[in-house]
Amino acid sequence: MYRIVKKRVLNPSVVLMEIEAPMVARKAEPGQFIILRIDEFGERIPLTVADFDREKGTVTIIFQLVGTTTKQLSALEEGDALVDFVGPLGVASHLEGLKKVAVVGGGVGCAIAYPQAKKLHALGAQVDVIAGFRNRELIILEEEFAKVATRFFCTTDDGSNGNKGFVTDVLRGLIEEGAAYDAVIAIGPLVMMRAVSELTRPYGIRTVVSMNPIMIDGTGMCGGCRLTVGGETKFACVDGPEFDGHQVDFDEAIRRGRVFASQEKESLREHECRLMKGVQ
Repeated sequence: MYRIVKKRVLNPSVVLMEIEAPMVARKAEPGQFIILRIDEFGERIPLTVADFDREKGTVTIIFQLVGTTTKQLSALEEGDALVDFVGPLGVASHLEGLKKVAVVGGGVGCAIAYPQAKKLHALGAQVDVIAGFRNRELIILEEEFAKVATRFFCTTDDGSNGNKGFVTDVLRGLIEEGAAYDAVIAIGPLVMMRAVSELTRPYGIRTVVSMNPIMIDGTGMCGGCRLTVGGETKFACVDGPEFDGHQVDFDEAIRRGRVFASQEKESLREHECRLMKGVQ
């Protein structure tokens, strides 16, 4: 069993949990993920490693309440335990040798962008972090980013934090000002990562994106997480989750991501109905 040693609500729809998992913490690196099950009846869901502490033997996950399992997970408290917490899975980020990088995060994708920025900072790189949210109530990890970023920019779609705009607006401005980035790392909604990739393409800036397609076993056997990258089929769980953003077929990825949308809504509706019956 994997005990929850810390729980922190970051905003109304995003929760941080620190999980006691020494074997995973020993090997985890930025860019990798885990697959968990809440109990023996639960589904398997992948979550990116947001942080880890090798000495304490803990792994931090940050998740958004979007479906049945994440809502069940959010109901757990410190001291509760998960039945499965498997990892680290996937290929770790290749960050060595980079001197100047823009790390771009969108929404809950900032939870995945944080370990990248933290590792780059530790390696001595200059790190410009650009984080974007719909409004100020949804902003997460502001203090954490500020500690590891050379320059930190936080924008909101509605300008409620005083900085209105999209992450692409900030990135475009920095590039046009002469920021000579070795790489841009973009993590967030597919449409955001596509926009960042299209922005950097004419400048020839290496752009890395983190893909999170539908995933089941996490070992490459089921084929559910397949993507088209550079005209070839890749599996996010074993070939990724990071890929060259200029080579990813984002249109296909967006279509595949919506395949089970109706089933997910029905599962959540049934779960909430059962909760209401329990209350009565």
